[in-house]
Amino acid sequence: MTNPPASKGLAQGLTRRTLLTAAAAIPLAGIITRARAAEFTYKLATGQDPTHPVNKRAQEAAQRILEATSGRLEIKVFPANQLGSDTDLLTQVRSGGVELFNLSASILATLVPVTGIVNTGFAFPDYDTVWKSVDGGLGTYIREQIAKAGLVAPIKFWDNGFRQVTSSTREIRTPEDMKGFKIRVPPAPMLTSVFKSLGAGATPINFNELYSALQTKVVEGQENPLAIISSARLYEVQKSCSMTGHVWDGYLILGNRRAFAALPEDLRTILVREFDRSGADERADIAALSQSLRADLTAKGITFIDVDREPFRKTLAETSFYADWRAKYGNEAWSLLEASVGKLG
Repeated sequence: MTNPPASKGLAQGLTRRTLLTAAAAIPLAGIITRARAAEFTYKLATGQDPTHPVNKRAQEAAQRILEATSGRLEIKVFPANQLGSDTDLLTQVRSGGVELFNLSASILATLVPVTGIVNTGFAFPDYDTVWKSVDGGLGTYIREQIAKAGLVAPIKFWDNGFRQVTSSTREIRTPEDMKGFKIRVPPAPMLTSVFKSLGAGATPINFNELYSALQTKVVEGQENPLAIISSARLYEVQKSCSMTGHVWDGYLILGNRRAFAALPEDLRTILVREFDRSGADERADIAALSQSLRADLTAKGITFIDVDREPFRKTLAETSFYADWRAKYGNEAWSLLEASVGKLG
């Protein structure tokens, strides 16, 4: 018997190896899915880059949910605004085009204004104060208001981190450096108000347009947590980062009310449990990244500037900023905030 031609033998070998590798790579969840089609297949949309901890932990939650429900509930994660901009997706989750949507509190404030209270300028000094507030009375109050807007938010806040200011032009060291500074902010009322009160030229731009806006100098700078600055590669179009910690922002996993209600109670319980578990992991990720990313971004050319936050807070207090927002949110919400952070204004 003659040996097969080398090319044929190679092709057969590659085919066998490919099939064996593919078979070994099929996770248990994949087998479950093939054995029985999911009763419920839901989409979870996010605006974050695939490398961001939000998407890593959301994928892990989706995998555990598929396994824990024996394939009955499948959640497919769509990162990086694949299904639309943040404002588009907020409309989609309300209509049911998307069942689940991970959105920052700052942008949700365009629909449910009180969610923006967690972004109050220079309110939170540290994470202990943040979690005391959003896992406590203030967080409960916010969820109640979200429900009144026709959405559900049964999962604890995830961490978007403390936001820092970056620039391609001037270095931001004091409140005076903010005067006339062209800075991109998300389409979020609180963040716009913070920077306008500090005298900056705040320009609302959707996240999916941010990189190009910086690259083409439509704006000089922007403000985001370090994890976003890194995963979105903003260091390529910025020179300095001022550690203002001006605002803490969190993520809420929003659900379409009808889609959530359609799930049997046992599936709802599993969904909330596993996303809360992943949320705790994501909080730890962001806290760790806040330390490591500073070194990483320095190596990529970013100059870091440590600022004294107190003059910024004092400058805000000298304006009508705190009084205006207290009037907007109401005494009940503001009192819940001050119960954690102390007197503002």
